[in-house]
Amino acid sequence: MRAIGIFGGTFDPIHYGHLRSAWEVYQALRLQEIRMVPCRIPPHRTHPAVTPERRAELVAAALAGQTALTLDIRELVREGPSYTVDTLVSLREELGYATPMCLIVGSDAFFALETWHQWPRLFELAHVVVMHRAGARMRVTPGSALAAAVEARQTTCSEALHLAPAGHIYVQAVTALSISASQIRALIQRGERPQYLTPQQVINLITLHGLYL
Repeated sequence: MRAIGIFGGTFDPIHYGHLRSAWEVYQALRLQEIRMVPCRIPPHRTHPAVTPERRAELVAAALAGQTALTLDIRELVREGPSYTVDTLVSLREELGYATPMCLIVGSDAFFALETWHQWPRLFELAHVVVMHRAGARMRVTPGSALAAAVEARQTTCSEALHLAPAGHIYVQAVTALSISASQIRALIQRGERPQYLTPQQVINLITLHGLYL
């Protein structure tokens, strides 16, 4: 059984940095699919600039025409902070506990994993795939609980992610694209178009609804 990937974020707005990284992980690990999960209320950052419904609409537009990356809105319909552990529990209730799942996170998020709500439970519910820029160094603090988790759980065998439902840490190199949602918002606020930073369908919706002005 091939693993399912979970890729969360505020997607405010979604852009090619998100999409290309997700696509590279999907291809490299030969996943069934990657579910793109927009966050309703991020616990570790300021609230997004536009509503959850609009951000979901932007993600849906970006993913149109393919089936490898799909939209999952479960965090948008759940009240309270969007804790990843709750999302994984919800997915387990839907998919069962035998289906391999991979929580896909950026390296900066991974290095701060100890600040996440009930973070040790993440490994009970899914594997953790760390998107890492080729040549960059892993900056896990020596002697920390996260360092101990890496020591016990890291694997260099991608096939191991499909042979167990959860528990491994795997590092996947991805192309570094210097694109950020804040950069796109700033361009729009200056009256410029974020051409080639995000799909045209996303730009069309941003323009139609007057977002980020």
